[in-house]
Amino acid sequence: MSVRRLAKDQPVFFEFSKETMEKAQWWIKKYPEGRRQSAVIPILWLVQKQEGWVSEPAIRAIAELLGMAYIRVLEVATFYTMFQLEPVGKVALIQVCGTTQCMIRGSQDLMRVCKEKIGPKDTLSADGRFTWQEVECLGACSNAPMAQINDYYYEDLTPENMAQIIDDFAAGKPPKPGPYNGRHNSAPIGGAKVLLDPKLYDGSAAKPIKKLPNSEPAKADA
Repeated sequence: MSVRRLAKDQPVFFEFSKETMEKAQWWIKKYPEGRRQSAVIPILWLVQKQEGWVSEPAIRAIAELLGMAYIRVLEVATFYTMFQLEPVGKVALIQVCGTTQCMIRGSQDLMRVCKEKIGPKDTLSADGRFTWQEVECLGACSNAPMAQINDYYYEDLTPENMAQIIDDFAAGKPPKPGPYNGRHNSAPIGGAKVLLDPKLYDGSAAKPIKKLPNSEPAKADA
């Protein structure tokens, strides 16, 4: 586990938006009285959706809202890598999976494209629009190599379409998520390859169940 620290430069204050506070209260009400601290993770996520990242003043505001010690909220925010502790790109946060399946399918080439077009990883681009990161497994191994961009998965990528995806985001045209090799979700390219006989699905291949000789329904004990 890498060391995760808060950003050196912090805003002076943080304020929940009306929408964020309404959703935070909705989460708090999901837990029993006296257990509002259980909402810390979803509320950290709401704050990140509002601001793009989690700042030190935001952590203090969450601690006050939930009646928690500041250090307890800080522990959660720094433990889970889903929470960004520094400002990230306003247009796209690109998280390229670098774990085994994606690595052997070319994730290093995707990262090379990101570096060429955006700059060093874990660093906000000069125009403040993009950030890219190398992350651990995102659970889409059958669609390797892949990347999560903002809230969506982009899968079966090549250096060429990764470059095009970045260009589309830069042009204000968010590209369609999902596989980029023509398949549907994780299905084989071109459709199913096995279990193709229609009889398997219309019932015509089913055989009637034969009644065993001398079989009688079980009788309940008197």
